[in-house]
Amino acid sequence: MAKKSILSILTLLAILFLMAACAGLQSSYAPLAVHPSADDLGEQPKVCTDCHDARGEHVAYENYVHTADWGLNHRAQANQGEAICAMCHQTSFCNDCHATGIELKPSLKNQAETYRPMQHRGDYLSRHPIDGRMDPTSCFRCHGNPKSAETCVRCHG
Repeated sequence: MAKKSILSILTLLAILFLMAACAGLQSSYAPLAVHPSADDLGEQPKVCTDCHDARGEHVAYENYVHTADWGLNHRAQANQGEAICAMCHQTSFCNDCHATGIELKPSLKNQAETYRPMQHRGDYLSRHPIDGRMDPTSCFRCHGNPKSAETCVRCHG
């Protein structure tokens, strides 16, 4: 019985030591406040992994590559790596879509970048009931309650 208790305590201490060591390794890395400019680098990198994967840094930069569906799936990266995003984007860039005071107008944002999937391009007004019925939370995330949101209340209020 005593051997099991001692073994359990040693195992717990080993786990705590490993967790502290891992936390120490992760917290020692601090990204630059501002990413070097194209002039500093010689050319503008196309994707983060062009340079960062080769350096063996503690950040999984492959998760920050802006793929075609980045606009739809960047929530986790933005929440966990705000400092990484801030190296290239100012807060005002994020606020273009995420500010709560000014309504998002995706039909006006990035009009020339038609390869980016945006929920509200083209004739979305006529198609939105389908998405709204399939996943109402996808509307609530940006617009809030359809019975009180400024853009929704005209029809849904």
